Amino acid sequence: MESYLPVIWAAIIGLAVAMYVILDGFDLGIGILFPFAETDHERDQMMNSVAPFWDGNETWLVLGGAGMMVAFPLAYSTILPALYLPVIFMLLALVFRGVAFEFRWIGVTSKRHWTFAFVAGSTLAAFCQGLILGGLIQGIKVENGAFAGGAFDWATPFAVLCGLGLVAGYGLLGATWLIMKTEGSVARRARFEAKVLLILVLAFMAIVSIWTPFAFERIAARWFSFPNILFFWWVPAATLLVAFAAWRWLDSPHDVLPFLAAIALFLLGYLGLVISNFPYLVPPSLTIWQAASPPATHIFMLMGTLVMLPIILGYMIFVYWIFGGKLREGEGYH
Repeated sequence: MESYLPVIWAAIIGLAVAMYVILDGFDLGIGILFPFAETDHERDQMMNSVAPFWDGNETWLVLGGAGMMVAFPLAYSTILPALYLPVIFMLLALVFRGVAFEFRWIGVTSKRHWTFAFVAGSTLAAFCQGLILGGLIQGIKVENGAFAGGAFDWATPFAVLCGLGLVAGYGLLGATWLIMKTEGSVARRARFEAKVLLILVLAFMAIVSIWTPFAFERIAARWFSFPNILFFWWVPAATLLVAFAAWRWLDSPHDVLPFLAAIALFLLGYLGLVISNFPYLVPPSLTIWQAASPPATHIFMLMGTLVMLPIILGYMIFVYWIFGGKLREGEGYH
């Protein structure tokens, strides 16, 4: 039983990360798309579409970070020093994005400054999350159970590529969210933006999918060795199928399906990362079992999580149900 506890906690943290990326991804995407709106009225409509949700979406980031610290302290104490700079800049960007979200409504004379802060905070947070992802994929140098690399080991062309890819991906989530939640010129422009961003996302996914097997032998062995290739071929095939469906739906009157397709693309990309790296929590050195805290800690935390996780999920479902439907022009929650 004890050997399964790290797997359970890895699944919980994996769920939290996936929920954060999808839910906070679309409201970060709103900020990324802000510069392409033509008027302040359109920007107000875009912000209003996420006003009831954005702060609750960040709950999953807290759950993922706290879960990592308690359930896998060795991984936490290794990853954080390796990625201090992008993590700090990400958190500062999220703070500025949150402050700008609230003050933009009341700062009449300084509205354009808060608009800039909202755009910069959203874009920088997304880019830094991509840098963190790229830094993890390319591996962290570990010696004697501790980080043994330099402060800028994460700063590579591959990590920058992942950062730009995540900005495009969040923009796609934001655009498809606007298609689903808004009407008028904002929704019409979002359809065009979603098409452009879908092409960019597929290009980034293709480059990363080609780059990683050539650069990292462990990933090539995972995907292309026999019989693994027989089990995993469907992941890129499903990605292409979902992308094709998303493109067709963007040309159709469907409002909800493009957003669901964007979520499916993220989940397939996330599944690909899990396949490439499991069971390593700190590639290529520490597995989930090596990084795990004692079983008693896992059990104690699991007791609380089994109570709180349904409450969090129930709250999220309730909020999204209460504020369901389209936000018409001129409507808002402020």
